Amino acid sequence: MIFKNNNSAFISFLLIFTVVFTACKSSKNTANSATNFQAIFNGKNLEGWSGDAKYWSVKEGVLIGEVTPETILKRNSFIIYEKEQPQNFELKLEYRISASGNSGVNYRSEKIPNKPFALRGYQSDIDGKNKYTGQNYEEKKRTTLAYIGEKVIIEHMPDSIPSNNIRKNVKRNCWQTRNVVASLGDKKELKASIKNNDWNTMHIIVKGKHMQHFVNGVLMSEVTDLDTQNSSNTGFIGVQVHTGPPMKVEYKNFKLKIID
Repeated sequence: MIFKNNNSAFISFLLIFTVVFTACKSSKNTANSATNFQAIFNGKNLEGWSGDAKYWSVKEGVLIGEVTPETILKRNSFIIYEKEQPQNFELKLEYRISASGNSGVNYRSEKIPNKPFALRGYQSDIDGKNKYTGQNYEEKKRTTLAYIGEKVIIEHMPDSIPSNNIRKNVKRNCWQTRNVVASLGDKKELKASIKNNDWNTMHIIVKGKHMQHFVNGVLMSEVTDLDTQNSSNTGFIGVQVHTGPPMKVEYKNFKLKIID
């Protein structure tokens, strides 16, 4: 009788242990899945990326884009991540930019024919004076979609504006048929969260028609793009050196997670 009771207790213990172990394992797998970011820049060389070596180099784990007085640009130049063209994803990285610098992180972008290292598409803007950092700017297309502190819906393009002549709908470097539906906070306060001449984090979340740009954990802009004529669902990731005065921008710790 005592043996039976002990045996029963032992079996009960095994059942409880199995349930708890399975639950912990499941929880751990869920946690791993939630943080399943993969490095897309090895910090050693430009493997997987293509760009003009005149402007891009790697040193001590950092991707450096630099324009000197001897290499002034006539048009913007990108270094492009070639291995994937993600549709829905999260991208995390760190950047540091000089006071005169102008750069940005492009995504869902297409290469421009006959123009080496040129991209056209969505961009999370970056500049040394933080006038535009974190806004959603569409390079070589619809220009500004959302300024810092704006939550925007881009409506369907009116039939009167043909998709092959979208410049007619751009005024003062801003897309005109955009609808600002909410404020994300005071612009001065948002900009105050960005560090000058120091490392900042950027986190871009893109899913379906929805795009969010975070800098140092602060949501800077949010866009829902319903313009089926001009929106893009997939494309290249790249970072930019810009026309203008000499500048330097540095990037490190690129991490990408593909999401459903």
